[in-house]
Amino acid sequence: MPIAVDIDVMLARRKMSVGELADRVGITPANLAVLKNGRAKAVRFATLAALCEVLECQPGDLLRWESEDVAGG
Repeated sequence: MPIAVDIDVMLARRKMSVGELADRVGITPANLAVLKNGRAKAVRFATLAALCEVLECQPGDLLRWESEDVAGG
C-alpha cells in the first residue's frame, strides 16, 4: 500500500503505549493495531483528528505516501 502509517514514531516521541493511545482516542487496541501496522483500508477523519489531538501532531506526521515502485525502474 502506498500510504505508510507512522504511529509508532509518534508513540515513541510521546513516550506513550498503544493501550494508552487507544484509551485516549476512544478506539480498541485491536483497531489501533490494524491502523498502526498498515493493514487498515480506511481511517475516519474523526479518528485521525482524535489521534492528532492526543499525539499533538499533524496528519502528515502520522501518514506518508511511498512509491509502490520499490525497484526504481
